[in-house]
Amino acid sequence: MIVTSSKAFREEVLRQLHFQPSDRGHCTLFRDLSAPENGYFLFYSRPGYYELGIADYTVPKDFQIRFDNPEAMIRFGIVYEGRTKFQLKNQQVSSFTPSSFFVAEKNLKGKQIWHRGQHFHGTEITLHEAYLSQVISESFPEALCMEDFKMNHTYHYLPLPVISVIHQLNSLSASGRLTPLYLESKILECTALLSEEIKKPKDNVFAHQIDYGTIQIGAGRTCRLTASDIQSIQKAHDILTEQAVHPPTIEKLSRMVFLNQQKLKAGFAKQYHMGIGEYTTSLRMAMGASLLSSTDLSVSDIAKKTGYRYSGNFSKMFKKYYGVSPLEYRRHH
Repeated sequence: MIVTSSKAFREEVLRQLHFQPSDRGHCTLFRDLSAPENGYFLFYSRPGYYELGIADYTVPKDFQIRFDNPEAMIRFGIVYEGRTKFQLKNQQVSSFTPSSFFVAEKNLKGKQIWHRGQHFHGTEITLHEAYLSQVISESFPEALCMEDFKMNHTYHYLPLPVISVIHQLNSLSASGRLTPLYLESKILECTALLSEEIKKPKDNVFAHQIDYGTIQIGAGRTCRLTASDIQSIQKAHDILTEQAVHPPTIEKLSRMVFLNQQKLKAGFAKQYHMGIGEYTTSLRMAMGASLLSSTDLSVSDIAKKTGYRYSGNFSKMFKKYYGVSPLEYRRHH
């Protein structure tokens, strides 16, 4: 069987997971009623225009789905946990791994593979061509369009403001406060942020992921990044994402990805517009913010869960990052 639309692809994944729908007002909750411990999938949409999916589930069996989808769309989001293999036509097997991602798709052909026991946790936003052409371009002709991106290429980094919006959507959904109007506003905000980023002349996060360029690795010393270097840097990004609470040292990370420390640090900063320490801090702060808004855990417990031995250090960094203390943040979220 070959699916020929994003809707058919989603429905087939849910069928393989044995998930059944239940209406929750502003969204649809899918889960296996006979095995609720396997997790869930939450689905929000403005049909034909955009969708938001929030997934946290364990795969009950091996399966794969072949697709031949002519639709044009933009997908972006965050994979917090889990890994699936996929292979596009006439290309090598690749993987979706924990990281943020962005891809503009059209005429996509290939297959995706899941394995029993794998746990997946992630959030994805899909913008259909009709949203971009009928809603965005009609009112904002200079804004985001499909042609701004390399087609069917997965970018492994999103601008931080977009990541922040995705975290907000997760928090609102967890508390049952994600209304259609609020979702519409956040979809528009993401579109504006992506438009602002892509219009930067050459100095934007998407261009940097195609044009590898050169980096400065010392006083008066530069070197050119190769495709192999970029793969090592992206692997370092994946490792840091998976191990953000207790990240490896630069020395150990360098050995893990087979790239010298100078090139790793400079290349990471060029590729992701922030240093390695800044990136792990951003993940720990986002994790802390999510726990503050969705749980009743104490600040001390949250500090430990985000890798801080002392709650005072966590609170100091949190206030520096968000402008308010953890308890103030909790009161307003």
